[in-house]
Amino acid sequence: MGTHVIKMPDIGEGIAEVELSVWHVKVGDMVVEDQVLADVMTDKAMVDIPSPVHGKVISLGGVPGEVMAVGSVLISIEVEGAGNVKPAAVPEAAEQTPVVAPVVETRVESKPAAAPVPKAAVCQAPVVAREADERPLASPAVRKHALDLGIALRLVRGTGPAGRVLHEDLEAYLAQGQSNAQAVPAAYAQRHDEEQVQVIGLRRKIAQRMQEATQRAAHFSYVEEIDVTAVEELRAHLNEKHGATRGKLTLLPFLVRALVVALRDFPQINARYDDEAQVITRLGAVHVGIATQADSGLMVPVVRHAEARSLWDNASEIARLASAARNGKASRDELSGSSITLTSLGALGGIVSTPVLNLPEVAIVGVNKIVERPMVVKGQIVIRKMMNLSSSFDHRVVDGMDAAQFIQAVRGLLEQPATLFVE
Repeated sequence: MGTHVIKMPDIGEGIAEVELSVWHVKVGDMVVEDQVLADVMTDKAMVDIPSPVHGKVISLGGVPGEVMAVGSVLISIEVEGAGNVKPAAVPEAAEQTPVVAPVVETRVESKPAAAPVPKAAVCQAPVVAREADERPLASPAVRKHALDLGIALRLVRGTGPAGRVLHEDLEAYLAQGQSNAQAVPAAYAQRHDEEQVQVIGLRRKIAQRMQEATQRAAHFSYVEEIDVTAVEELRAHLNEKHGATRGKLTLLPFLVRALVVALRDFPQINARYDDEAQVITRLGAVHVGIATQADSGLMVPVVRHAEARSLWDNASEIARLASAARNGKASRDELSGSSITLTSLGALGGIVSTPVLNLPEVAIVGVNKIVERPMVVKGQIVIRKMMNLSSSFDHRVVDGMDAAQFIQAVRGLLEQPATLFVE
């Protein structure tokens, strides 16, 4: 038997160090070639680190949240044969007590809460004797499910990878009748439980970028109400006529098209500002960042050259990038290089929002929810579909008048959607 040491790889782009975000294995686990061992976070994206060998994990080189240099020891694996190091050269970490990493969830199982199932339908789920302060491995969705059911997670045996507690384990626990008065507090009983969540990985990057954006840019917001009745009618018509062959359209590709057309007259808004070099770069290409909520946090994949794409091409690219971001498969290139960002909370969009700039961009357009309201049109009260755009700009680069005129241009295009396609 030998030892194969895997070092932190050179991920490229001159990156000298990365943050270890989460382990997918623990000491003693058997791993196979191409199995993902860990996720690491660069300035731009989450990167999977796969195993190049089969073997048994004998030591871990760091804990989640630790910033590790490229070339440092990431993990040691016992393999058949000689391995890639001589016995005397095995890193000291392999000789010591293995590092036990704190639990950090970056992937969430998406499964709705289910009612308890009959005993005959589940496997045995004996109580686990964890220490009171031991935090079991479980996703945020499972933790919420357990909280809703009144189950103390430390009492539940996990059958997932590395002992992760799954939704099925909660159901099995209930089916065994092991949820007792201590685990199911009364509806009005006092609670004294606390949970500490380490801010690492993507969540830490998001926090740093948001703080940097609010500290460095001179934010100001502008809100405008838009009548989207006509564009929604056009969208419904196109979906009915072409949805089966070209795919269904949401409102987003229409918004992207409106940005593309409006930015022709406002090049100062399709720009990036390097405040250290005091240089504004105005782009001819429109690279639209689409703010996307993933299980691990907010990500902004980029629709490149939106100006050269058709309505359906933009729709297809938005869907592809959103799926990649939510599944943690978006590449570094797909998550960088935007020139303006579009953000939407969909049906939860509220009335007004104040989106934070995605530096070094100087503008972000926020979409609020569509509501039907009575409006006065040509002296008559009619029901119209109304939507607010809540947008933020960097006042160091964009004047208030320019921002207002830009949003008014977007409004005009959406309210008269034929103009989106008139050249």
